Amino acid sequence: MSDSNTTNFNNPSTFILLGIPGLEGAHIWISIPFCTMYTIAVLGNVTILFIVKMEQSLHGPMYYFLCMLAVTDLVVSTSTLPKMLSIFWFNSREISFSSCLTQMYVLLCFSAMESGILMAMALDRYVAICHPLRHSSILTNSVVAKIGLAVVLRSGIFALPYPFLAMRWPYCRTNIIPHTYCGHIAVVKLACADIRISSYYGLFDLFSEIGMDVFFITVSYTLILRAIFRLPTKDARLKTFGTCISHLCAILALYTPGFFSSLMHRFGHNVPLHFLVLIANMYLLVPPLLHPIIYGVRTKQIRGRLLRLFTPKGT
Repeated sequence: MSDSNTTNFNNPSTFILLGIPGLEGAHIWISIPFCTMYTIAVLGNVTILFIVKMEQSLHGPMYYFLCMLAVTDLVVSTSTLPKMLSIFWFNSREISFSSCLTQMYVLLCFSAMESGILMAMALDRYVAICHPLRHSSILTNSVVAKIGLAVVLRSGIFALPYPFLAMRWPYCRTNIIPHTYCGHIAVVKLACADIRISSYYGLFDLFSEIGMDVFFITVSYTLILRAIFRLPTKDARLKTFGTCISHLCAILALYTPGFFSSLMHRFGHNVPLHFLVLIANMYLLVPPLLHPIIYGVRTKQIRGRLLRLFTPKGT
């Protein structure tokens, strides 16, 4: 395997993923919490899918959206962590150009999908609280399926230009990516061409997808809070707001690491590269880890089914 960074080659067939630059000697130690988080994320999300499938009372819009979120979390984490761990454990740093672009597409597509599903869940909370008597007639299985399909198509279509634009650029500087995975900016920065169109499209996509999701989530919760404050008693207000806590925590788990990662990459010019890479990895690891924990702890039906699952009969 060659780690050459010569400037005299064109469009390499493979890239070299460095892992976490500057912390190569600590890769084994860093892999321990990463592997633990990934294992918990996989077990947690698979458990959510299993419980919703087995529990008839959970066959409703909120839990269908939760299953969609669990699937996207599994794809996002599985598209990066196995390769990351192979870098940490076996120094297996090579990744083919096509595999790199595929990983880039999957990450961008499913990360946007997570955001879209959280927006759909906000719609579910709005209908459940503001129009409780019409909830089942508005959010039918057919409507839920159409919303899910719309989120998938939107994310898939908006993510398509990224790999196609990346394929256009000539890569004649280096084939070394100072990262643990093929992030869009990390890859196109290696091009020896004007990549402003990729940067502009990235901003357009950010505002078109994430910006729109955040806007509709904000509008939904504004209407939800207005309905809650109209309730006659404090207990009723607290009980109703309590049904939104899991969703609000899931929103924070997704957007907070993403916000800090984006902020650091754009304005953290004096921030060490290894810190930027660690923050970017947290954005991919934290939501899949926290989402099943949040819903497992906060949702009475899921918690009850979990207890029955792990409590021996007759005790």
